[in-house]
Amino acid sequence: MIIACKMHDRDKFINDYGKIVPDLVEEFGGEYIIVAPGAELLEGSLKGYESVAISKWPTKDSALRFWQSDKYKKLKELRQGLADVEVILVETPS
Repeated sequence: MIIACKMHDRDKFINDYGKIVPDLVEEFGGEYIIVAPGAELLEGSLKGYESVAISKWPTKDSALRFWQSDKYKKLKELRQGLADVEVILVETPS
């Protein structure tokens, strides 16, 4: 799962949403590989999306169970107005 964020209130995003989500990701079997600010757009239209998180999941289904869970839906409310987010789920070819 690749997530690009354009932060509007970085401190509040990190201290509210950002402190809770990693435990939920782990609960659903996911693992963060990268959580970092400072991405540089080389091509495309995601200007301003300088914060990136990449997580890996055992299966596509486990990532979708996390994303569609009631627990995560409640947490997504915490980031409303704090960041614009683009999310891509990529399945590794077998």
